[in-house]
Amino acid sequence: MSKERKIALVGARAVGKSSLAAQFAEESFNDHYFPTIENQLKKEVKYKGIDYSLEIMDTAGQDEFSTLHNKLLIGVHGYMLVYSINSRQSFDMLAVVRDKILDGLGISSVEDGPPIVIVGNKSDLDFQRQVTEAELKQLARSFGNVPCFECSAKNNYNVREAFNAVIDQIEDSKEPTDEEETQVKSNGCVLM
Repeated sequence: MSKERKIALVGARAVGKSSLAAQFAEESFNDHYFPTIENQLKKEVKYKGIDYSLEIMDTAGQDEFSTLHNKLLIGVHGYMLVYSINSRQSFDMLAVVRDKILDGLGISSVEDGPPIVIVGNKSDLDFQRQVTEAELKQLARSFGNVPCFECSAKNNYNVREAFNAVIDQIEDSKEPTDEEETQVKSNGCVLM
């Protein structure tokens, strides 16, 4: 039986959220930009010996004035915050998006926040870079030392690694179920 996990991709418009989702779920890349209203992709993966059934929510681009739809708050296990390395505005938008998620979930501190991974997409456009890797790492530290990656959906660079990091973050944040707790206790370990 596979574990069902829902991952939402959020960020500004035209940063490549749909391309990342399609590259991961369907191993495809489309050069043309079509604004997304909302799309859901499914992918069955085996990661660290565990079967996962992933539902990937590809969302419409956010801006500082839009509100997060309840679908992005209810039942979502983890978030991939996406910006484009060639767009300073999309990078600056991530703090706003993260704050909207925290506010929508009623969370006041970063430490109690949901599983988050930051992704700088379009690393293949390094010659147009507006955001450095050092700035990405600084933002990740300010968000509570969350994992961060530069990716290229076009070249399928670091895409799987970024999604795997979201799974890791989700699993690290989840409380063990009764079955998992029984298994842990039978192995002589105690979780507190």
